Amino acid sequence: MPLYCLHCLDNETDGAARRAATRPAHLEWVASLGDTCRMAGPLLSEEGGMIGSVFLMVAENAVAARALNAADPYTKAGVFGRVHISETRWAYGEGKPA
Repeated sequence: MPLYCLHCLDNETDGAARRAATRPAHLEWVASLGDTCRMAGPLLSEEGGMIGSVFLMVAENAVAARALNAADPYTKAGVFGRVHISETRWAYGEGKPA
């Protein structure tokens, strides 16, 4: 099944506040995905603050990857200002599927 990278940048107006308010629901949602989510974590500024999120997700196609993003509580709460979804291949590194 294809692997997708979701690169999500917080909106610059109030993304940080929305992120903080929605974080528990977002983390619960990510945990519920099981093997669908191969990797997830915050994108950090040079100062160490959270400015976005990155995910590696397994999905049948780009439409399904967009649906995963749409279900994220962060997306529903308007945390993200920009989202880029691209199919990728895991060529190297720990955690590569067999």
